[in-house]
Amino acid sequence: MEHPVTHEDLKNALIVSCQPVPDGPMDDAAFVIGFANAAAAAGAAAVRIESVAYVKAARPHVAVPIIGIVKRDLDDSPVRITPFIADVEDLADAGADIIAFDATDRVRPAAFSALVAAAKAKGKLTMADCSSFEDAKRALAEGVDFVGTTLSGYVGGPEPVDPDIALIAAMRTLTPHVIAEGRIRTPEQAAEAASAGAFAVVVGSAITRTEHATTWFHEAVSAAFSQREDADKPVLAIDIGGTKTMVALVQGDKVIDERIVRTQREEGPDAWLDAIAAEISGWSGGFARAGIAVTGFVENGCWSALNPATLGIPDSYPLIERATARLGAPAFAVNDAQAAAWGEHRFGAGRREDIVFLTISTGIGGGIVINGKLASGLAGHFGLTRSASHGAAPLEDLTSGLWIAQQARDAGHAVDAVTVFAEAAAGSAWAKTIVEQSAAQVALLCRDIKLMLDPQRIVIGGGIGLAPGYLDLVRGKIGGLNARITPHLVAAELGSRAGIIGAADLARQHR
Repeated sequence: MEHPVTHEDLKNALIVSCQPVPDGPMDDAAFVIGFANAAAAAGAAAVRIESVAYVKAARPHVAVPIIGIVKRDLDDSPVRITPFIADVEDLADAGADIIAFDATDRVRPAAFSALVAAAKAKGKLTMADCSSFEDAKRALAEGVDFVGTTLSGYVGGPEPVDPDIALIAAMRTLTPHVIAEGRIRTPEQAAEAASAGAFAVVVGSAITRTEHATTWFHEAVSAAFSQREDADKPVLAIDIGGTKTMVALVQGDKVIDERIVRTQREEGPDAWLDAIAAEISGWSGGFARAGIAVTGFVENGCWSALNPATLGIPDSYPLIERATARLGAPAFAVNDAQAAAWGEHRFGAGRREDIVFLTISTGIGGGIVINGKLASGLAGHFGLTRSASHGAAPLEDLTSGLWIAQQARDAGHAVDAVTVFAEAAAGSAWAKTIVEQSAAQVALLCRDIKLMLDPQRIVIGGGIGLAPGYLDLVRGKIGGLNARITPHLVAAELGSRAGIIGAADLARQHR
């Protein structure tokens, strides 16, 4: 350098670390010089070079400031970066403009303060390679010029993948002279580090270690090819019901093969999974993933019941973990009505618009798809909503197939819901009254859904919802509203397969 390096030479700078993989094919001074000059030509304001020999070799050929370090593996100290005073002095004599050294609070062969003093005695700026906010605070107290995040994540425990943006921002409260370094592998990450308050940003392996960068790309490409091959395979779809379980191989919206397995209610979910695994043994290798639709709700991979009478499930049963182990493929699980909502959204009556799906059958379930995303957890359990005007009873107790049958019995007709609909169609006044009362409750629910969620469509499915004339009755109960707040009701199109088709598609997308 023709003039002494100052802090301003590194302000808003990109610094490229020119450190070949030790003993790799580019571990040679000629490559280090080439890296440094290529980086400078492309806009780097400084370079970071390891070893006295490489700093000395590069200095006559490199016009930008050099941050010099020495790396050593010591038997009696975990400190690797410029551990000795002699290293500082040799780097200075070799032509480094800034000397960087480990600033962690660990056992070291030379006091940190002595390293700082040695560099300053040679007229050089100093950089403290820190692992934490406390490291930076101590280093600044000793008079260092720059603090870097270089060692964050490298002093114990699993090595992180992403840069420590939070540490950059925290150190910026101590000094403006923060150099962001460590695991910055993309332009977006470098920009994020700058936005977090970095004075300068160091990028190394992504630019100058071909072996590392190639590994990242190789892993990413291999994973993508593997996913593409998986995408060409069917998904194993499972719908666990209270009396039977449907298993199918699904490709897109097409069911290639399907089987029915009896759900032995008293045996529990471990036995149900064992029975499923036995039934599909001939499909081994024919699917890449599994999608499971279940009653109740699934959170963090665990399955719980909302109504144990529907299907008794141990609370927080680890469904994903145990299904993955038994089925031999990564599993995804979702509430059955939510799975059906997604199936209708993607391949059925939802037409890929914002929808609420209602399945009106023995009970009432539902699912919500807004902005192309399926709401998870408890979202969509409309049948369990309550109204004070009806004694705080769940809505499904005032609307569903079970309610219809009970109302018929109360009226002196011991028949099921199917017969009630048949009697209503034949003109029986008592049956028509029951069906209309059910439709009125669903109409109120749809009006509320429109005002709360404003879906473009409300898709109605289930044995009651799709019973002849029922949807028209619901529409009639809604009539007279302003067009903007009138819900658009459509009949579901995928029938009993909506759940398995939706679960399969969700499993295919889940990573």
